[in-house]
Amino acid sequence: MNVILLERISKLGQMGETVKVRDGFARNYLLPLGKALRANAANKARFEAERSTLEARNLERKSEAQTVADVLDGKSFIVVRSAGETGQLYGSVAARDIVEILGAEGFTIGRNQVDLNTPIKTIGLHKVVLHLHAEVEISVELNVARSAEEAERQTKGESLTSADAIYGIDEDALRPEDFFDPEADRDGDDE
Repeated sequence: MNVILLERISKLGQMGETVKVRDGFARNYLLPLGKALRANAANKARFEAERSTLEARNLERKSEAQTVADVLDGKSFIVVRSAGETGQLYGSVAARDIVEILGAEGFTIGRNQVDLNTPIKTIGLHKVVLHLHAEVEISVELNVARSAEEAERQTKGESLTSADAIYGIDEDALRPEDFFDPEADRDGDDE
């Protein structure tokens, strides 16, 4: 199906372009959300009549997204989750969780604006890309840790996925003598 785009859509085209898309994409996404019109003579005339209004609205949305981006770009957020000793989470951090975290900080972001192909399943520092507008893209850092103290240690560059990092034991430095007393009586007769 041929449609006229009413706004810029990444990987598809600019405002005003007539592009060919799959019928389902047009019927289920572009047309209901008002992002496109069917390409026919009447809609082309309608688009040309409303072009200045659409461009002004797009510019307003872009400026709003840019003001949010200026505040949010490069920020780091701490996410506390339960995890095993190897750093594997007992769950995951999905786009829904990221929206809640940003909402708690006062930022209103939609779940569809979070570019997260797979959920985060390990502790550590993770970059997440946010698409605030078709032309405004930023990244934030999520510091996923077991506690706020561990998050602080991770920020300093420490890896928390081994026993020595978690418990303060250097496993490589342990020797057999550390586990038993070589002076102990071996035959068990207490003399």
